[in-house]
Amino acid sequence: MALLRMRNTKGSNASEIERKIKRGNALRQGSPWRGSRGLAALLLVALTACVAAAWLYVTSLDSDITETLARQRELVSPQPRVFSVECSEDYENYKRYPGCTPQKCGRAVTDSVVTREEAQVLRRLAERGLALAGSEGGASILDLHSGALSMGKQFVNIYRYFGDQIADVFTPEDFQLYSDVRGRIQAVIAETFGLDQTLMYLTKPTFFSRINSTTAKTQHDEYWHPHIDKVTYGSFDYTSLLYLSDYSSDFTGGRFVFMDQNGNRTVEPRAGRVCFFSSGSENLHHVEKVTWGTRFAITVSFTCDPAHGISDPAMP
Repeated sequence: MALLRMRNTKGSNASEIERKIKRGNALRQGSPWRGSRGLAALLLVALTACVAAAWLYVTSLDSDITETLARQRELVSPQPRVFSVECSEDYENYKRYPGCTPQKCGRAVTDSVVTREEAQVLRRLAERGLALAGSEGGASILDLHSGALSMGKQFVNIYRYFGDQIADVFTPEDFQLYSDVRGRIQAVIAETFGLDQTLMYLTKPTFFSRINSTTAKTQHDEYWHPHIDKVTYGSFDYTSLLYLSDYSSDFTGGRFVFMDQNGNRTVEPRAGRVCFFSSGSENLHHVEKVTWGTRFAITVSFTCDPAHGISDPAMP
């Protein structure tokens, strides 16, 4: 009987050992899965934190925006979207020109003056011209009227500097489209503000701009500072911008922001979109820093003073 109990005890011990071995194998086989599950959980937490940080960053960009006057994805057509504001006293410091000097002030947006296809043609014109040089900083300009072209930290006259090469860069059709578009912009400004179009004159500077996120090297690259066009350029009475690229798909940042006392109001660029406004301090504004991509636009400016008028550019 003692021998039998010993054998039973050995059998019992063997079964217990076998169970421990099986349990140990199971734990070893399960440990990689548990490690992966822990790693996956950590990755999920990290991803969630990144998404939250990105969301906070994006919302911080909009923290100063009270109202979006026109979003990139919407089509403002056929009539301009007009926002009236009270005229400032800036115009009292200059000679008044009846039928032109602002008496009705405001800002407006339209997508029905220039087609997206025409905007693409003008963008390619800008790209070809700016490819000849360009600023070392984030903002480059091309002025077809004066010939001014950003080159490094200075400007050169594109017509004198490149001479006969210009015929390989621009065509008479490019200049004709530029002139046609200028005329249409002038007409919509006159209609919106109740002006006599024949008393409006194109004025300088009127230029193409290319803006990216490259660090500014000179004061000319610091395009983001708030300013008043009538104060900066005394001849300005009406300012317009024709956008040649799309906010969010071609670039981020770079929105146009009107800075009002009760909040900021922004326009999101859209290729072919025209934003125009009276140039006085009733329309203090700035452009957000471009954070990614490249923003193309044309600034087209008008004066009521014929002494400050300029002609459309032409092939040399």
